[in-house]
Amino acid sequence: MAVRLNHTIVAAHDHEASSKFLAEILGLPPPLLLGPFAIVTVGDTSLDYMNVKEYRGDDGEIVSQHYAFLVTEAEFDEIFARIRERHLPYWADPRLSQRDQINEWDGGRGIYFQDPNGHILEAITRPYGSGGTTAARPHPLLASTENRTPETRRHDQTVRDEGAHLATAERPDR
Repeated sequence: MAVRLNHTIVAAHDHEASSKFLAEILGLPPPLLLGPFAIVTVGDTSLDYMNVKEYRGDDGEIVSQHYAFLVTEAEFDEIFARIRERHLPYWADPRLSQRDQINEWDGGRGIYFQDPNGHILEAITRPYGSGGTTAARPHPLLASTENRTPETRRHDQTVRDEGAHLATAERPDR
């Protein structure tokens, strides 16, 4: 049997509202309420939302986590439309420094946004690295100075000039 992720628990202030938010944004069926959980099924796995105080005790705090969802181009358009309809802030990068932008890494599209608990959610149309280093916009972790197009180099310079705080691993030119 192949190992697969079955579920993960997601801490929330209001597990029902948070799970409903995710299901609505991603265009998934409504959450299933089961005991202390509000369960959102995503493919073969589920995100099981649980109130943080029940999950971690009365002094429990929510630690922001990152959840990335691989979607089709059509699904991306629908998700992006829902984000814009709700006037939610969105970013092109995981550091949330490129606001109101979509990334085009690996020949696909990607967007980051936050749920009501501060978890960082991401919708991508191509897996990281799938475009290799020859893609017009390779993922920053794969891009090398030699393989970047002049347009990409100009964009990177603009980001540097605007004071973006990207990690060295994401900035191979440093």
